[in-house]
This record gives sequence, structure tokens and C-alpha cells, in this order.
Amino acid sequence: MSTAPLSVPPPRPPSAAPRRTGRMFALTGAVVGVIYGYDTGSISGALVFLSKDFQLTETEKGLVNSILVFGSILGALIGGKLADALGRKVAMLIVAGSYAVFVALSAIAPTVEVLDAVRFLLGVAIGISIVAAPLYVAESTPARIRGASVAAYQVATVVGIVLTYFVNWGLSGGGHWRWMLGLSAIPAALVVIPLLRLPDTPRWYVLKGRTERAAEVMATTDPDVDPHAEVAAVRAALAEESGGSLRSLLRKPYARAAFFVVGLGFFCQITGINAVTYYSPQIFEEMGFTGNGQNFLLPSFVELASLAATVCAILIIDRLGRRVVLLSGIGTMVVMLAVLTAVFATGELHGATTWVGFAAILLFTAAFNFGFGALIWVYASEAFPAQLRSTGASVMLTADLVANLLIAQFFPSLMARAGAAATFAGLGVLALAALVFAAFTAPETKGRQLEEIQEYWRNGGRWPAPVGSARVGAGPLDGSAASPAPPASPS
Repeated sequence: MSTAPLSVPPPRPPSAAPRRTGRMFALTGAVVGVIYGYDTGSISGALVFLSKDFQLTETEKGLVNSILVFGSILGALIGGKLADALGRKVAMLIVAGSYAVFVALSAIAPTVEVLDAVRFLLGVAIGISIVAAPLYVAESTPARIRGASVAAYQVATVVGIVLTYFVNWGLSGGGHWRWMLGLSAIPAALVVIPLLRLPDTPRWYVLKGRTERAAEVMATTDPDVDPHAEVAAVRAALAEESGGSLRSLLRKPYARAAFFVVGLGFFCQITGINAVTYYSPQIFEEMGFTGNGQNFLLPSFVELASLAATVCAILIIDRLGRRVVLLSGIGTMVVMLAVLTAVFATGELHGATTWVGFAAILLFTAAFNFGFGALIWVYASEAFPAQLRSTGASVMLTADLVANLLIAQFFPSLMARAGAAATFAGLGVLALAALVFAAFTAPETKGRQLEEIQEYWRNGGRWPAPVGSARVGAGPLDGSAASPAPPASPS
């Protein structure tokens, strides 16, 4: 028997498995985002046919949409506590399982009352998803891809809406509204499989005092960092985030920031973007387009333009600045709503007029995604210190969903009673109010550290002068100190 010493094999290069695990978190979150987008938009086509089957009034049509949003408000209110108590992974499993079950049930609903009840429960799942999915993605992906992963989740929701319209178009010939509503049950069920295999996020393990498990997961998802040092940083961040309350949010020095964020969330929805998402086939029919082919295919091109606008905003937001992107997006919405008002006011909806209306809808939706859609969560995350950040985001989301509820419920009734021209004129007035609000309250935060941005709000909407110099000629419109004119080179 040989007594030669055992040779020690050379160390193996770092495995690619950790990188794959980090990307699997992001991919799983993105799939949930696609399902969320699909389930939000699928009713737009199904409503045309189920309204005839169930003989719905305009008010009942609104309820089929608004009941989903009402459930979303409840889900968003409990989503954060659920994700903290049970874990981000368990919350995501609840979301995926609920999507699969309630989507399938909505597809076989025998009456509109059953459909409303199921859509309320689906809305609760959507509300939980709105809170839990971005948390899951942001807390589980490595720092080097975190920004891209969160942005990919936002893009994925738009992709889901795009898919909705192409599916609706493909199924419109036979009026298959049950398939329109039910198809997303398949990917929702399938996404449970990778979710079961993935761990929870390191941040949640730290929140529950399981620091060793947190370090293990950190080493699995991001091999480029010292997992114990990162866990210590997470513990320090959690300590800073404790103690935030709604009462603190409504008092100085953060009442101004709360007013801005809540106002932005409300204007984001009340200006009518989900009127297009929920009711686009009816809008195009009112505009003069005929046949299911046009009324279901045209919204697909609208959403493709929205997807391109979202990607464009992500690519340029840190180059041009937040204010330029936000104000140009809202300003374009105002102009397009004025065009739509004029189109419907002519009363002659045929030929070139119908295509002008289509172009206005397309540019209105793209402008929303370029401005509001790309920036609302950026501003919400930047406005508050760590201990108030989640509270501020929750309040903004509530304002957003309440406005969405109003649009979902009352838009079809307004179209039927007041007419399309008056309805879009009203939305135009609200968009103009949003533009004025953003012009006077939105700071330019490009390139600023979070601490600087929070000091801006504490300082009454003015940037503090740099140490050793006096900033002259700046004002609250761009976050400087005296004049309303923006600086030549925005910071």
C-alpha cells in the first residue's frame, strides 16, 4: 500500500452557479411582472364580449374593472406586513398561486357576480405583488445588476400588457373572453416551481435575526462581495429604517416631500392612463374604427410604443435629468388629450380623423410611460430618509390606486353620458393641473446623493448652498435658491 502524501487539488475557479442564482431571482420576478401586466390589461378585450354575454350596463362594466383595483388597494396595504412576517419568497408564492387560481376561476365564472368576487380576490393578489415583487428583486440580486433587475421588472409589466392585446386580438374572432382572462394561469402556476427552489432574500433573513443564513444566501447570489460584511451593512441599514410612522410623514420637515409624492401618485393615475389600458377597444370603436381586428390590434401597437418609451426613459433619465423627462412626458400628455378632445368634438369620425385620434392615443400612452411611468418610483425612493422610505412609498401607492379606482369605475359612464369629447377634455384639464403641480414641486435630483435630496426637502424645497460658496440665482423649480430659472447645467 502506497504511503505517498495525498496531493491537494488546485482551487477551482469561482463557480458560475452564484451568478445564475442571482439572475434567477431577477428572471422569476420579471415573469411575475409579465403576469401582473397581463392580468391588469386582459379585461380590456374580454369586457367587449362578456358585457354582451352578461348584458352589463355601463356602471356594471366599470365595476368589473374597479373591483380589481379595490382589491389591489387592500392587497397593497397588507403586502408589506405579509412580506415582513412570512418572507418575500412566501409572499411571492402566495402571489403566484393566487394568480393561477383566481385567473382560472375568472375564466369559468358563470355570472358577473361570481366574476366580480373572483376579480376582487385577484386584485388583492395584484396589490401584494405590487409591494412584494420589487422588494424580492431588489433585495436578492447582486448590486452590479440590481438597477437593471428592478428596471427589468418595470419593463416586464409593460411587456405583459403588450401580450394582452396581441392575445386579445388573436382570440377576438370567436369572442373567446374566457380564454383571454384565463391564459395567464399557466405561467403563474409554472413560476411556482423556481420559487420553491430559491431561498428567501438575505435582507429578510437579517430582519428575522438569521444572520448566518443571510450570509450563506449572500455568498450564493453574489460571489464578488464579503457576505459577512454585507450582512453587517444590511443590519446597520435596518437599524436606520426603524421608527418611521405616518404621523412623522405628515409633519415638518417631511410634510412637503409627502405632499409632492402623494400628489405625483394621484396625478399619475387620475390623468387617465388606465382608461386606455382598460377600455381601449371601446375608445377605438367610438373613434370610428370598425371590426374586432382593428379595435384589438391597434392597442397592441399602442403598448409597443409604450414599451419603447419606457426603455428610452430608462436609458436617458440619468443623462437628461428627472425634471426634463417628467415634464416633457406630462406636457405631451396634455397636448395629446387636447387633440383627442378636438377629434371627438368634430363629430366626423372617419378617414384621416380616426388616424389622428389613433396617433394621439399612441403618443399619450407613450408619453405617460416616458414621464410618470419611469419616474414615479424614482422620486418616491429618493424623497425620504431610510426610516420613512417604505411608509412614503405606501402612501404614494395608496393615492395612485385610489385614483386608478376612480378612473376604472367612472370612465365608461362618463363616456356614455357626457360624451367622449367632454370626457377627454376633463382628463386634459387634470393633466394640465399635473403639469403645473410637477413644474412647481419636482426637484432635479440627477447626480445628487440621497442625503442631499433629503436635505432639499428639509430645507423647504431649496438646495443648501455648497460649503464655502453661495449659490446664486436658483429657485424651487429646479431645487436651487432664488430664481425660477433652471441652471445652465442641471445637477
